[in-house]
Amino acid sequence: MEIIPVIDLKDGHVVHARCGNRSLYLPINSPLCRSSDVFDVVRAFLSVYAFKTFYLADLNAITGQEGDHTALINALLSAFPELIFWVDCGYQRHQAQPANYVPVLGSECYKPQQLVELADFNGNFILSLDYGASGALGARELFDHTEYWPDRVIIMTLDRVGNQQGVDTGKLASYCRDYPDTQFIAAGGIRHSDDLLVLQALGVRHALLASALHAKTIGHQEIAGIAKF
Repeated sequence: MEIIPVIDLKDGHVVHARCGNRSLYLPINSPLCRSSDVFDVVRAFLSVYAFKTFYLADLNAITGQEGDHTALINALLSAFPELIFWVDCGYQRHQAQPANYVPVLGSECYKPQQLVELADFNGNFILSLDYGASGALGARELFDHTEYWPDRVIIMTLDRVGNQQGVDTGKLASYCRDYPDTQFIAAGGIRHSDDLLVLQALGVRHALLASALHAKTIGHQEIAGIAKF
């Protein structure tokens, strides 16, 4: 299993995501990293484990607020060329990007009439199927028609992010059972290594997490152990 640290950017800071209520996210100040500077946070994560891939969410862009982080993200990609960054910045059209930039297209930011544009990516993106407290978010066709799917699909349960409720095993088990040829990525609710073992037993091979790393409930020993299997 590959663990992928999550970095949520809002108004120039790395913020602590909780329950999908983005208006209340505050700058990170954790046992792992007292700084909310994105470069400091990346270095703090790398002090835990030699991660190869990071997930970046530009919350200003996703929510349509002023102050997107395009310049900051480009500087980060340039500073860490050896790392791969999965970048979710809301609605994206296909365009040339740095070699270590992988676009994440979140369902919450797409309308049905925009789905035809996904073909321009030729499968070179990661789809995020986003769920809130009320259910599926965004274009329903993305959930119902697998012809839109790339090889890797995130199951993002926003209302479980950072709230210690645990992962949505029912939803993830259903996806893994019904679509065994797709690589599913779990996001939301991972608290400790037991949650990782549960995901692994379901067939999930990638997991996004931030809170457990910042709280140090998952550290080098747990990651190294889970990566062996």
